[in-house]
Amino acid sequence: MNHARPDELHPPAHPTVARIEALLRAQGIAYEKFVHAPVRTSEEAARVRPGFSLAEGAKALLVRAVRRKGEEGAVAQLVVPGDARFAPRLARHALGAKRISFIEEEEVRALTGGVAPGGVPPFGILWNIPVYCDRSLLLRRRIIFNAGDRRVSLALAPQEYVAVVRPHICDLVAQSQES
Repeated sequence: MNHARPDELHPPAHPTVARIEALLRAQGIAYEKFVHAPVRTSEEAARVRPGFSLAEGAKALLVRAVRRKGEEGAVAQLVVPGDARFAPRLARHALGAKRISFIEEEEVRALTGGVAPGGVPPFGILWNIPVYCDRSLLLRRRIIFNAGDRRVSLALAPQEYVAVVRPHICDLVAQSQES
């Protein structure tokens, strides 16, 4: 279901939105599309997404995981519920890293073909970035996320997300934060 009219986005949506939609359509996956005011945070997004809770939001974070002292580290994507924060200890364990740091805004744009922070979708596979998804997100009836543009969200069943993205399923959120 599409809740947007093509003429509603000026300037046009970031090309990543079309890439994700094409990927979902090619695999026969049903999804809903929402066009809304630009948002950067999960809390802002929850306010403009009708019928969706903050917990249903899939927050995508790009991090650098350093496994050995002196190495630059590898980029990875962490996906957690919008109402939760990742637990660094759990993330380090999942990624086999000694240290994890967030990717700076300029590098986020460089890695994702110009997607702005806050608009990065949980589809690291589009840029050959490994994806690690917190298992609690898969307990939701549906998930919703910014789709490469801060003005566009897509919603689908978490099982469908897993079928397309094939993320590493792990614990990234401390149990006391799960909802």
